[in-house]
Amino acid sequence: MAKKKPKSKRAVEVNVGQLDTIIDKASTAPLESGECQQLRDSIHAMAERLIRLQKSANKSRSSEKKELLEGKPPKDSIKRPRRGHGRNGVEDYTGATKIEAQLPAEHQPKKVCPDCEKGKLHHIEPAVILRIKAMPPIQATVYNLESCRCRMCGAIFRAEPPEGIGDEKYDDSVAAMVAQLKYGTGMPFNRIDKLQEQMGIPLPAATQFELVNDAAVRLEPLYEEYLRQSAQGSVLTHDDTEARILDKVERPKGQNPNRTGLKTTGVVSQVGEHQIALFITGPRHAGENMGEILKRRAAGLPEPICMADALPYNDPQVPPAFKLVLANCLTHGRRQFVDIYENFPEKCHYVIEQLSLVYHYDDQAAELKFDAQGRLAFHQRHSRPVLDALKLWMESELGEKKTEPNSGLGKAINYFLKRWDRLTRFLAIEGAPLDSNVVERALKKSILHRKNSLFFKTQNGADVGDLFMSIIHTCELNGVNSFDYLCCLLRNVAKVRAKPSNWMPWNFRAQLQEAPC
Repeated sequence: MAKKKPKSKRAVEVNVGQLDTIIDKASTAPLESGECQQLRDSIHAMAERLIRLQKSANKSRSSEKKELLEGKPPKDSIKRPRRGHGRNGVEDYTGATKIEAQLPAEHQPKKVCPDCEKGKLHHIEPAVILRIKAMPPIQATVYNLESCRCRMCGAIFRAEPPEGIGDEKYDDSVAAMVAQLKYGTGMPFNRIDKLQEQMGIPLPAATQFELVNDAAVRLEPLYEEYLRQSAQGSVLTHDDTEARILDKVERPKGQNPNRTGLKTTGVVSQVGEHQIALFITGPRHAGENMGEILKRRAAGLPEPICMADALPYNDPQVPPAFKLVLANCLTHGRRQFVDIYENFPEKCHYVIEQLSLVYHYDDQAAELKFDAQGRLAFHQRHSRPVLDALKLWMESELGEKKTEPNSGLGKAINYFLKRWDRLTRFLAIEGAPLDSNVVERALKKSILHRKNSLFFKTQNGADVGDLFMSIIHTCELNGVNSFDYLCCLLRNVAKVRAKPSNWMPWNFRAQLQEAPC
């Protein structure tokens, strides 16, 4: 039986004059049924319109809140650019094979033009043709060696295999590609297995883990070098995310036996001009892992800046004699006001707007390419007055009882004032960042793996993942092709293990002159 279509609501015209007449009459005599219905319909119509206006305003406010959070002007104040076509230029294909096509001898530079027979030819920008083709991520080649056997003595003669095919069934590039797919893009082993099977080149999930596990064992000294160099950084940004390991995990000695949670700690260390990413999965939280990393720090270096959000267990657990500078994330401080924006729109708008100015000045300093000293001076000149005024406003809100301390706004202000020094380190110390966004982006690698693969089976599996995620994301931070880098490491593993400091993403190419990949 066909369902009846819902009746469309009849538009109600609201006549204010008639409503006034009905209300005046109601004060002296009972209303007739028609007048009651007219009054009810008018009130309902106005209420529905009011609800629609409120929803529209909330939607607009939410969009504007997001823009303020990102330090952008509202949409209605900027002209939206036309959407791009999504195509990439030839210069974006950095990993493409490049083939040079040469002109024939009669068309070479300094030759007489064959058309006019007067002018001479000279070089101009080359014409470019781009061709893209697909192939399985992992390929295989079968060599059929012609063979003969002697009928008398049984001697066997086989054709010689081509030079350079190696003795191993799996080339080092296979482990590099599996690691790239699994730990770089979050593709589980079983999906790689299915993809390869569909392409006619099977590679079982168990074999994939054997390959990456063997590669991780060979590259373990390099991971230790990553840890050592990270400890020497001037700024170490760190944070945690949840981790899952199915098998029982051995707890460190002295740890509370009631603790059952597992974490993946992400660390991004600024070492000179380069950044190193680290991932550490296990029973320790970020503060404990940072304490283990900083044990490797050389004596005599300046105090490192340790940036994290304000959770207590993010503070590095180091001996009292170890000096460091603790900084907290300004974005986390701002989030306190973003989360309560709907309840306190005007005051939260003011705070978010002032903090957006600070980010605007930080962007300006980056565009002007200031060094650490110049950036500090720029923030002191432009951002300090903004934050000083914001602090006075917050103190007056609580001190003059304009805001209830136990309200959402009061708690957000208290969060900010309590951590003011840590939140504004960039106004006092050269090179101090505004926030921990760099490690939040790094942890997306671990979160993507957890989303797609759900868990690690063992602690060893987690260690393998940490090693490859650290290598791959460090390459991304330094603009290096991580697949090429992994291939070079595995093909020169003896030299890597002998002196891993020569095989960092920013200096490994110097070693390839002696041993090209």
